[in-house]
Amino acid sequence: MTVPIVRVFIVENKFGLDVVPTKTKFTGPPGSARRTWRKRRFPGASAQAIAPTRRPARLALFCLWGITMKSLIFALYVISASGSLNAQTPVWQPSAGHTQVPIWPGVAPDPQPVAGLEKTEIDTNPKALIAGRPVTGISNVTRPTMTFYSPQGKNTGVAVVVFPGGGYQGLAIDFEGSEVCDWLTSKGITCVLLKYRVTDVGPYPKSGPYPESPMALEDAQRTLGLVRLHAAEWHIDPHKIGVLGFSSGGHLAAAISTHFDKRLYALVDAADRESCRPDFAVSIYPGHLSLSAAEWDAKQGVKKFVVPHAATADRDLTLNPEVPVTNHTPPTFLIQAEDDHVDSVYDALAYYIALKRAGVAAEMHLYAKGGHAFGLRRTNLPITAWPQLVETWLATIGMIAE
Repeated sequence: MTVPIVRVFIVENKFGLDVVPTKTKFTGPPGSARRTWRKRRFPGASAQAIAPTRRPARLALFCLWGITMKSLIFALYVISASGSLNAQTPVWQPSAGHTQVPIWPGVAPDPQPVAGLEKTEIDTNPKALIAGRPVTGISNVTRPTMTFYSPQGKNTGVAVVVFPGGGYQGLAIDFEGSEVCDWLTSKGITCVLLKYRVTDVGPYPKSGPYPESPMALEDAQRTLGLVRLHAAEWHIDPHKIGVLGFSSGGHLAAAISTHFDKRLYALVDAADRESCRPDFAVSIYPGHLSLSAAEWDAKQGVKKFVVPHAATADRDLTLNPEVPVTNHTPPTFLIQAEDDHVDSVYDALAYYIALKRAGVAAEMHLYAKGGHAFGLRRTNLPITAWPQLVETWLATIGMIAE
């Protein structure tokens, strides 16, 4: 059987005592030392950051369903002493002055199983810091929301819906979300931060025709319709509404750019009769876009898939067929680092080539260094100056004044 771990588990094995962190599963009977660790998908996290902390003591197994209060206090003390417990709060809330509202009037369509209640986790592990600062991640999102950020100074009439990354398993809600909105609003751009559904109930595949990315795409379609429906009320030009996403959110930006002609769900209200086509798209270190990435996705998980492609196709530079670029795909900005070992540079290259072949205006910037998941946080690496490039590009395509 599989015993899910909610917060803490203490296990006796040949090494002594294992203090097992949250989001860990034991595979095998209770008391077994066989275990598997699932890498957390919040950008910046590492395998070392979630590995168990061992202590050379021999304790009996405290079962989750039978643990006493005294033992629980001791267990929490051990973890606190080891420094491996991240700060957690139940549900993410935006900063003062911003309100998040549900995007669906009732239950969201096509719900998927969820691993537990929604929670927010602040990772302060030194190895997980981005530009020296902790990362805030959200998991188990079943009630998608949008948070509205009003522009500061002169309103340009432009709006951007932001998709944080997290591998369709979590959301890096701060450095790929709220911090991005702070930058955009300082430039007179309205920002809408989408907390889309991520339930993290199993291994990949998480993109393409698979369980969780269609949920996220439904949320994206719904949000674009809502923003366009309320454009006059929110002082937005309905022809200047774009999307910006990171990692899996970059894939979502490409997905909404190629899946806007028909909703994936039954129409709910007037918002779903509005166009959900973005007027421009920005994809930052996107994933799941090349044929090779799609084939890797399709081989994961219990159910396997075959990705259709020509026998002679270049797997690195051919586009994932689940992202069908046409000449109606909006102008797109791409950026990626060549040393990105999470989402290959070929993802951006394959998408760029498909955009150019379709006659879509596209701009791409590749950097030698940068890795994955740098978000908006500035470091000494040149790639982290990308916001200025986006501002210039927005002026080039006529969204903002030069």
